[in-house]
Amino acid sequence: MCPGAAMSTRRLRLLSANIQAGSSTRGYGDYVTRSWSHVLPAGNKRGALDTIAELAGRHDIVGLQEADPGSLRSGFTNQTHYLAQRAGFAYWSHQPNRNVGGVASSANGLLSRLEPRLVEDHPLPGRVKGRGVLTARFGDGRDALTIAIAHLSLGSQSRRNQLDFIAELLGDLPHAVLMGDFNCDPDRPEMQALYRRTGLQPPPQCVPTFPSWRPQRAIDHMLVTPGLHLATMQALPAAQSDHLALSAELDVPDAALR
Repeated sequence: MCPGAAMSTRRLRLLSANIQAGSSTRGYGDYVTRSWSHVLPAGNKRGALDTIAELAGRHDIVGLQEADPGSLRSGFTNQTHYLAQRAGFAYWSHQPNRNVGGVASSANGLLSRLEPRLVEDHPLPGRVKGRGVLTARFGDGRDALTIAIAHLSLGSQSRRNQLDFIAELLGDLPHAVLMGDFNCDPDRPEMQALYRRTGLQPPPQCVPTFPSWRPQRAIDHMLVTPGLHLATMQALPAAQSDHLALSAELDVPDAALR
């Protein structure tokens, strides 16, 4: 590249969505009155998935949390695979990480229009097993774009241990994105420790995502390193999930995708 020449970049549309396995939650009372929908194949889960597929289809890379990998409550449907087919994604992967007696299971999921060179499944530490981070590398070498999709614990100590693990995993990679349901605000001490130990930066703006019917807390995040440029960020409904999804436009150096 000649001195002073602009770096060639590609704009990608990214989405991170906790889809609550296609269940519907429109208020706190639904956690009690509709609790059956979290363990039984009832309600309009297929319709919710179709709505989420329409949203996902407007993006290049999608990270899912709480996607059912094929248990009773989803009618034995692998929801990540279903969404990939409905939204026309050529590449998909999932990370089953919680199984409640075979009745209800949960997974992180990846949908992509770009072919990942490497996808890895990492269980996260915690007092209660069942959390994980799914990583995908798009390109070769240390400069490649790396996407990490995570769903963290509710407890602060477990979350701290999980973020420490992720910090070791991502280290000082120059083109990294960490997205998912963090279950905490971006200024928490465990988040500050993550920023110090990696190149990941605090979000440029707080976008409330929870609860979806009256968003008050920013607990879903999309964090990027300085080698990437986050052009836009907005929260969008993910059918009737209790979380709003995060949609972003990301400028990525062409070299990070080769």
